[in-house]
Amino acid sequence: MSAAVVATLPTLLLLLGPAASDCPSSAWVQFQSNCYIFLQTTVKIENIEDVRNQCTDYASGADMISIHNEEENAFILETFQKRWKVQDDILLGMFYDTDDDSFKWYDKSNMTFNKWKNSEESQDLIDTCAFLQTKSGIWKKGNCEVSSVEGALCKAAVSYEKKYLPDNHILITALVIASTTILTIIGAVVWFLYKRNLTSGLTNSAYTTAPQLPYNDDCILVDAEENEYIA
Repeated sequence: MSAAVVATLPTLLLLLGPAASDCPSSAWVQFQSNCYIFLQTTVKIENIEDVRNQCTDYASGADMISIHNEEENAFILETFQKRWKVQDDILLGMFYDTDDDSFKWYDKSNMTFNKWKNSEESQDLIDTCAFLQTKSGIWKKGNCEVSSVEGALCKAAVSYEKKYLPDNHILITALVIASTTILTIIGAVVWFLYKRNLTSGLTNSAYTTAPQLPYNDDCILVDAEENEYIA
């Protein structure tokens, strides 16, 4: 690889790298492969969809929070205590599907984890929502028919920036990739020509003739006498 191509690689990585790991904006908090934000606005609601719309309308690719392991649950709890306005109970992005009698996440991710209160027993779950207790991290079931909530907890995948890159970023990235490809080709051609010229020079030097002795008048005279004697 030519020196020009090597010098270009850091610029390419600088342009491509941040887009792969940034959240939608600096207001979001990143944890592992996702970004989170708590929209601290009072929402008058008729059903949980009104809360969900706060997230989906705020950023493309965002939805109400889904939680999939103990580490993520602990992160949400810690962030509420340190950064966000602490609420007693926060709505989770979960609904009870009466068709198959199970809770599901609105973002369509798998239900791989739960942290229900031990006292939670089977009950009539129609119009039941899930709430996160921000002081304990425990989940509890509650009636979805609340009149208002004081915020919406939203989540978006880190890949958000990959899916919604600004047009100018795409153009710059394409130009850098094209430039790198051209430099690679030029470097390969220069290296080939250099190797060919070097090989050609070595071949020519092997065919140099030995130096000849000077041919003077004395040599001509000796040759003539030898020929006369032979005759």
